[in-house]
Amino acid sequence: MTTLPTRHLASLETSAIGFGAMVLSPGMYGEIDDRRAVAALHAALDEGATLIDTADGYGPDGHNERIVGQALRGRREKVTVATKFGFRIPDGAQAHRFPVSYAFGELAVNAEPKHVRGYAEQSLRNLGTDAIDLYYPHFPDPEVPLEDTVGAIADLISDGLVRHLGLSNVTADQLRRAHAVHPVAAVQVQWSMWQPIDPDLHATARELGVGIAAWSPLGGGFLTGTVQNVAEDDFRRNLPRFDSANLKTNYDRYAPLRGIAADLGLTPAQLALAWLLHQDEHVVPLPGSRTPAHIAENLAAARVHLHPDTLGRIDEALKRFVPEGAGALLGD
Repeated sequence: MTTLPTRHLASLETSAIGFGAMVLSPGMYGEIDDRRAVAALHAALDEGATLIDTADGYGPDGHNERIVGQALRGRREKVTVATKFGFRIPDGAQAHRFPVSYAFGELAVNAEPKHVRGYAEQSLRNLGTDAIDLYYPHFPDPEVPLEDTVGAIADLISDGLVRHLGLSNVTADQLRRAHAVHPVAAVQVQWSMWQPIDPDLHATARELGVGIAAWSPLGGGFLTGTVQNVAEDDFRRNLPRFDSANLKTNYDRYAPLRGIAADLGLTPAQLALAWLLHQDEHVVPLPGSRTPAHIAENLAAARVHLHPDTLGRIDEALKRFVPEGAGALLGD
């Protein structure tokens, strides 16, 4: 088993690059069978990833969590398991809807405190574990004070069912408010070469000592430099930047950055991940892949050092890399 450099999300130590398991459920990036999904997770573990990120809403009926639990049998103690809740709304509970920039227009959650323990207990069963290392509300509930949701997670921490509190897709103000209720270990946020982090959120996380778990650090796979079309059953068909016309434009605009990667003997994905690691010593990217070779390639970026001159070249190229289509889930 390979050992990677480590980083800290507050007091929680993990590999410098984790693994985002969302891609391992059907209906995300097209079809996939469980055997291939488990093999991908084993590849990530073998290559040194110690942070596995999942959610109860990935795939049907907790499928993604169950795949993670299956893959971690016999290896659980060496891995930090992060999961999220709020999309699997219980029967009879109200769906609290909010707008998003994706083609389907809105999402719905329920993060009422009375449901939080039930969500956690189901995730524990799915994962086959007795404690969740890092637990996030997947989105702030627009109809429930975030402090109330966080208070319910704090109760789970007191009871030993959860070890660390995380927040996902929040603003700087929401992070500050939640942190006042219970210390936050990590904030999960969309951050990559084609989707910058909100500066206020970044500054607040630094001020409070909160780590950053970067979701979609490869821009939904675009930053691998290999995506020029997406299949009909691929979730990315809902994302404006993957519209066929926008995708072609974006691919052309990404050429200078692909050229920098080639000059350095890196893949575009490695350059994108290494660049992100150089933005903050407490950011942990969460790339996902179904292919063991690509997983190994991504995780190897944890050892890439970029010279300041190279970072300057990248920053100049990024000034000209303005993608077509909305990139942020909640709007640009």
